[in-house]
Amino acid sequence: MKKLAFILTVAFTMGLSTSVFAQKTIVDVAVENKDFSTLVTALKAADLVEALQGDGPFTVFAPTNSAFDKIDSKTLNSLLEAKNKKALANILTYHVIAGKITASDVMAALKEGKGSVELKALNGQMLTVMQKDGKIWIKDSKDNYSEIVATDVNGSNGVIHVIDTVIMPK
Repeated sequence: MKKLAFILTVAFTMGLSTSVFAQKTIVDVAVENKDFSTLVTALKAADLVEALQGDGPFTVFAPTNSAFDKIDSKTLNSLLEAKNKKALANILTYHVIAGKITASDVMAALKEGKGSVELKALNGQMLTVMQKDGKIWIKDSKDNYSEIVATDVNGSNGVIHVIDTVIMPK
């Protein structure tokens, strides 16, 4: 039921006119979607809101609240503490790519890369986008997978692709 509500929310959000989002940054779009409230809290704790409201363009692989729920609550609460700001920023910038990469760009790269393509995240580390079992996945540096469940949520400074698991850097 929770997943259905999320899918409907994303579908509604994506169904709105692109011009509505064209005036809003990717952070503004995330703030307005309740399924990204944990992400927004984390962005604030890591002092990344202002940076992601900049000119960009950025591609953000945005974990939902349910993606963050997969992280042990003690660990997540610890990451949100001020003393762990650097570690949290490292995790969050692993979810961001410089440039605007749309779903069609990803599909073209996957075709050219024979089902797999590596992308350099803002934290300097690589992540792998791959096609597997008819779905598009991100494989992180720890060989964990996150499914891309919605694509091309546009903002004035980039695009959001929704993922179902927080990806983790080295």
